[in-house]
Amino acid sequence: MSVVNSYNLKVPKGIICYYSGSGNTRLACQYIQNKVQSVKFDLFNIARSGVPDLDGYAVAGFATFTDFWGPPHLMQSFIEKLSPQNGKPAFVFNTYGAVNGKTLLMLGKWASAAGFKLVAGHTLHTPESYPPMVAGGHGNEDHPDQKELKKFQEFVSGLDRTLGLIKEGKEIKVAKLNIGLLNSLLFAFPRTQSRKDMGLKYVDDSCDECGICEKICPYGAVKLNPKPVFDMHKCYGCWSCYNHCPKKAIYTRKFRGVGHYPKPNDLLKEKLKA
Repeated sequence: MSVVNSYNLKVPKGIICYYSGSGNTRLACQYIQNKVQSVKFDLFNIARSGVPDLDGYAVAGFATFTDFWGPPHLMQSFIEKLSPQNGKPAFVFNTYGAVNGKTLLMLGKWASAAGFKLVAGHTLHTPESYPPMVAGGHGNEDHPDQKELKKFQEFVSGLDRTLGLIKEGKEIKVAKLNIGLLNSLLFAFPRTQSRKDMGLKYVDDSCDECGICEKICPYGAVKLNPKPVFDMHKCYGCWSCYNHCPKKAIYTRKFRGVGHYPKPNDLLKEKLKA
């Protein structure tokens, strides 16, 4: 189905392709999904669902978290696997816990290179999910603050209006993404830096071989034999196995039993309740 035909529907369909390690990004995407009225969005988890067929969707969104001042490797490889687009409207969105860096700009660049027409973009400050930061007392548990939440709500309202105008056949200019002066001066680390920072992983005797770490790893870097075995060549240091282990049996040389953030905290859930 072409973009034009899709917008002839009473309520056109859209898709938000997201990657969420701790659930913060997914929660924000659910908020967008529930609040936008001009398009009915499906949510697509790129860590579990392969590559979608975008032909039936009038608009696409790409959402992820910041990983070492840039988007995770998984999002880049996902966008590169998509079939070339011909100006299909798209928006980009990311969450971050400490420093956003150039995540939003890089997302926009990748989407544009894939043939999408960028119509909106936004960054949301959320609680930190990176265990070293959480363990060091920099969890930012109370974010987004009131100002940040208001800007996010304004972004969602603006996105709804923009998509409504596109639905009516109006021409929309390509969006200019603003990340601020400080973020513009930062350089995203190589995608392998997060792997190096995390280092080797170990498992203690509390492991009950439940398999959650193997299932949750987006890079296929964990296999049970019978306890978890970690492939450092595939690992990108996302900390998902560490964060989601129910026994907290997975540890590194520097961190053990501390800094876990497996899901959005209650305050964030309340703020993003749609």
